Amino acid sequence: MGPWAWIWMLIWIAALLFMVWLIVRGPADRPAAEDALAILRARFARGEINQDEFERAREALLTDRGVFTR
Repeated sequence: MGPWAWIWMLIWIAALLFMVWLIVRGPADRPAAEDALAILRARFARGEINQDEFERAREALLTDRGVFTR
């Protein structure tokens, strides 16, 4: 095998490793608290919970995880 064969083999290995990394890291690297808040906001928007329940759950999520948002 010549030097170009080794170079192309390394390029393919790097490309495969990059694709595996993309798959493993998931669609978005967001903290779990943001996901939980997004679910909570969606439930509130659909009318599944009222404003008091929303505020109580939001405060519980933010204090339990040490997250501070606007």
